[in-house]
Amino acid sequence: MKRRQIALLAFVAVSTIVVIVYSLNSNASNESIEHNAKEIVAKMTDKEKIGQLVMYTPTNETDPFSESMIKEYFVGSALLNRRYETAAETAKFINQLQQWASESRLGIPIFISGDMEYGVAQRVPGEATVLPRQMAIGATQNVEYAERAAKLTAIEAKALGFHWSFSPVADVNSNPLNAVIGVRSFGEDTKLVSEMTAAEVKGYQSEGIASSAKHFPGHGDTGFDTHFTLSTISYSEEVLREVHLPPFKAAIDQGIESIMTSHIIIQAIDPDLPATLSKKVLTGLLRNDLGFQGIIVTDAMVMEAISKNWGAGVAAVMAINAGADIVMANGSASDQLDTLNSLFQALQAGKLERSRIDESVERIITYKLKMNMFEHRLVDIDNATEVVGNKEHKELAERIAMDSVTLVKNDNILPFDPQTEESTLVVSMAYADQIAETVRKVSKGKVISFQVARAKGEKLDVTQDSINTVINLAQSMDRIMIFTYSDREITQGQIDLVNKLSDIGKPVVAVSLGNPNDIIGYPDVAAYMATYALDTWYWLTPVPVSWDSAVRVIFGSEPKGKLPVTIDGNYPRGFGLSYP
Repeated sequence: MKRRQIALLAFVAVSTIVVIVYSLNSNASNESIEHNAKEIVAKMTDKEKIGQLVMYTPTNETDPFSESMIKEYFVGSALLNRRYETAAETAKFINQLQQWASESRLGIPIFISGDMEYGVAQRVPGEATVLPRQMAIGATQNVEYAERAAKLTAIEAKALGFHWSFSPVADVNSNPLNAVIGVRSFGEDTKLVSEMTAAEVKGYQSEGIASSAKHFPGHGDTGFDTHFTLSTISYSEEVLREVHLPPFKAAIDQGIESIMTSHIIIQAIDPDLPATLSKKVLTGLLRNDLGFQGIIVTDAMVMEAISKNWGAGVAAVMAINAGADIVMANGSASDQLDTLNSLFQALQAGKLERSRIDESVERIITYKLKMNMFEHRLVDIDNATEVVGNKEHKELAERIAMDSVTLVKNDNILPFDPQTEESTLVVSMAYADQIAETVRKVSKGKVISFQVARAKGEKLDVTQDSINTVINLAQSMDRIMIFTYSDREITQGQIDLVNKLSDIGKPVVAVSLGNPNDIIGYPDVAAYMATYALDTWYWLTPVPVSWDSAVRVIFGSEPKGKLPVTIDGNYPRGFGLSYP
């Protein structure tokens, strides 16, 4: 690998127009870096400049589409939203993208980015460390955990060749019916969210990885998912500034490199356009008012809140005019090419000001210089394999998860005794077999599992036939664990199941896998705890370390978590029981 890296750098060094001839090192002053950035931009064609404004989405293969996007369209960033099984596969793929970038006319490296809200496992689930969700970290009330989680993520990301993580989620989850944010947020308390957001930024920065606070100016009070519909927020500007903006300001004060926009209309600032397309929000509020000087990147433009109302190409031009620097152009190949062509045509037709384009391109190139991306293009695949998912990292994830599990109710039911021969029935909406396997590791008695839903992406609920089956199974078991799931309101079938199990007269503990508000649906259950393990994409993004910790708490480990949100007024934020 080292020979390959040396060969690549040698190739780049002798290229006639390559930009590595500039003085690019970690000791360079900001003034010299900015000067070098301006010189690079001065050499760029219009097509090359437009490419830097677009974040394309490759397939999971190094195919002709990616090579064309990098070498012919000069895209400046790549969003990896596919999932890879191994660190080696991921690093090899990223190295190939950078190889192609080095072979383009100016040899400008590309940003490699991805969502890593619960670690690199969001991209490499087969090997990377799975961290607890942000709401679980919020439940620990330990700001240091937020920093350490981000640092861990940055170490694994850097080893793979990533430069940029789309986290932390800086949204204050003030609406319990907010399905798209939910457990992705640290919680409902603005102060805690601000502190943990800044701590995660610091953790990323410690390893030289850029982070992106999202979704500006705050997506925590929506009742709709912008992947499917355009949402309008009607709260006052005072609420915006007091509740939702402080975490973003904390990130800015910490020197965050980028902020991601949201596709929601904030009526108090711009009643007509979503934040992503609004100059009042991006230039007025974010740039001028909050003083942010980093990279503004849009959320995915293929999301229906944007694509259904404006279309990818038109929206891209509107976003850049509004003040965005990089347009996230995922979706089909035609959608991505439409974004590039629409921006180029708009520039040629005078619908995009050249000064607006140059401002963004200079900002992007400046960050690439600051991050030494021209000097460090490739990663060592063997090193990536050693670093990603190592024992120390997984132990930290387990420690955070154990401190996050929140015991909300316990009428002398818990803890279960792991040393007896009592049998345990594990019932779950999803991942029942995996949860039962953890129970078998800590309990001596017989364990039977039953999953009441297919759990392949459908809305999770329970049929009457499934309820009957579970009740029949429960008759012969000594104790029952029922794992429910909702991303907003729990379904009636799950409520009926928990209540019928409770009526049997045996010890029953209910555990929420997603939204911690599930107990609202079955308030009379004898014992209840929250894990914060699943978001709205429960079938794609599980966090087993959180439900594993819940099992251990059920069988005697001390519960330490405190609610980061209020549950229906009955259980306030900060509430959490411990064992006698």
